[in-house]
Amino acid sequence: MLELSLSELGPERVLAIGCHADDIEIGCGGSLLALTRARPEVHVTWVVLTASGTRADEARSSAAAFLDSAARADIRVLGLRESFLPYQGGEVKEAFEELKSVEPDVIFTHTRHDLHQDHRLACELTWNTFRDHLVLEYEVPKYDGDLGTPNVFVPLDESVVDDKLRLIGEHFESQSGKHWFDDELFRPLLRIRGMEAASRYAEAFTCRKLRLAAR
Repeated sequence: MLELSLSELGPERVLAIGCHADDIEIGCGGSLLALTRARPEVHVTWVVLTASGTRADEARSSAAAFLDSAARADIRVLGLRESFLPYQGGEVKEAFEELKSVEPDVIFTHTRHDLHQDHRLACELTWNTFRDHLVLEYEVPKYDGDLGTPNVFVPLDESVVDDKLRLIGEHFESQSGKHWFDDELFRPLLRIRGMEAASRYAEAFTCRKLRLAAR
């Protein structure tokens, strides 16, 4: 297995896109914790497309906690209507057009085959907006059972995994009663992906295009 270091790739600007208040944390929170701790000079733009009221407050406080090591963080909670993104096409498209100014080196977004309609649209618009960028599509476990076969893995130290799960638990009290929202789901998935990556824990992504320079 070829190993490249996300930190050594030298990204200066990272864009993380999530449809809902906890998507980024669940899908790539550990990778962002590890990256910003290794390279605190990285500028992270963290975008939550749908959140209002308590959920918006949770989104902002959680993002701030996850980006505590980053020297620069731009947290945006847009407040679009949850579960209705495909029916608000113009508004969502405008939101993505505004993200062009970020000029990211790497983008974390939802995966194309996610069965949640909001997630799929976010992925489609990510690729529509950013055609020449490194895009890593993260996974979010859910009732629909749509976990796929990712091809990129970010091994995580156990301390990072512990911090990720602790922060999720601390900042999303509104979700605590849901049958799928607990460490007994999140940690085993990290362990499975770690096994696939020949490590203890890992987050997994789908990378559809990667250009390698022969130099």
